[in-house]
Amino acid sequence: MAQRVRLLVAAVTALVVAAGCGLGGASADSDSAADVPAAAQSADEPIFEPLTESPTPPPSPSTAPSSASTSKPKATKPTPTADPNNFQAPACATYEGKKVSKGAAKSALNAAAAKRYWPTSAPSLAVPSDLVRSISWNESGWQSNIVNCDGGRGLMQLMPDTVSMINNRFGQTYDVHNYKQNALLGANYLAWLTKYIGDLYFGGSYNLSAAKCKSVSSWCLLNLVIGAYHAGVGTVEANASGKKVPSPDYVYVVRSLMKSCYCDRY
Repeated sequence: MAQRVRLLVAAVTALVVAAGCGLGGASADSDSAADVPAAAQSADEPIFEPLTESPTPPPSPSTAPSSASTSKPKATKPTPTADPNNFQAPACATYEGKKVSKGAAKSALNAAAAKRYWPTSAPSLAVPSDLVRSISWNESGWQSNIVNCDGGRGLMQLMPDTVSMINNRFGQTYDVHNYKQNALLGANYLAWLTKYIGDLYFGGSYNLSAAKCKSVSSWCLLNLVIGAYHAGVGTVEANASGKKVPSPDYVYVVRSLMKSCYCDRY
């Protein structure tokens, strides 16, 4: 009987010891820690991806302004820094008396162009006002009191011989020193040249229209009258056989001014 009790106690003790191996927990150094998966062990740690190459930098913002945030600047009319075809007086030019305004000079030139100088023999002959104004601008810059190196005077830069011829031919007593009469003398001279050259080479036609001239070098009445005003009617006669326009540079300038002249603003 005692033998059976001892065997039962031993069996119970062995059972309790065997069961305690699973309930007591593992220490930090126990072998059971090696059986825990690595992923479960580091679940609360940050995960870093390996850097295999330099990252591509993000595109920098465009420096060009967007169409929505900017507006096109308004075009402004350019202001000329110098007169495009301003008259330049020669260094040897002098001045006498009082100079009238550009507005007064323009009025005198237009009035002279409006006058009929051949009312009987050539009533249709008219001197265009733009021709008178352009020649005067090229000659004097509309300076009424200028005396040029060669003796030309006033708005139309008339020479003494020309003044005498016009006054004698038309029975006038125009004073070259008076700016209004100076304009009349110049326009009268242009009218005389128109009739003389028109009768001699164009069958009595006095049409000074630029449409009759193909170019500034064409043998047409307008070009010849301009050239003769500068160089004299004798140069037209001398070049008639070859139909060459005298003073082509002068003709070119005056024709250009007839199209567009700085003087038109006055």
